[in-house]
Amino acid sequence: MDAVKFEVPPELFVTAESSSFAGQLNLGTLEAGPDTYRFKKPIDWNVTVSNTGDALLVMGRAHALASVPCARCLDDFDVELDGEVEGYFLLSPDEAAPEDMEDDEFEVLGADKVLDLEPLIIAAILVEAPLVPLCREDCAGLCAQCGANLNEGPCACQAQPDDDLPRMSDGRVSPFAALKDVDFGQ
Repeated sequence: MDAVKFEVPPELFVTAESSSFAGQLNLGTLEAGPDTYRFKKPIDWNVTVSNTGDALLVMGRAHALASVPCARCLDDFDVELDGEVEGYFLLSPDEAAPEDMEDDEFEVLGADKVLDLEPLIIAAILVEAPLVPLCREDCAGLCAQCGANLNEGPCACQAQPDDDLPRMSDGRVSPFAALKDVDFGQ
């Protein structure tokens, strides 16, 4: 099934019944804060929809392979995103929401009886997106002076710093450089 929006089959309106669904969502790109994830292929998803008596419970997984620029060096790299799809749809607008749920944690199934899984799949992927995408933990980033990618080696301006500031092993100015001339009264 390729559709992420479908009419709920009649058998799912019977308490304790469940059905499984799977498919792909062709998203292309997804904005997550300042980052843009470009999907190399459609997002694979699979869910089980269960009738709990007064609601439909949607549980499953979504998996994607995306390319995103590194926050330090700006080079694109691939990241796998594997998230849990979760949704809760009240069967009637007259049903009371569970006491332990906030208003934004459930929806009411519309009169057309159509489930739209796209927002649930996108939410599952977004939760797994790194807050700060890094191509690797020790990414050296870009030189603040010339913009060279320091992962490829030292740049020319780092080889000959024209200041007397203390530097770290990767050539960046030490965060303690401001204390260089402080007299601590010893």
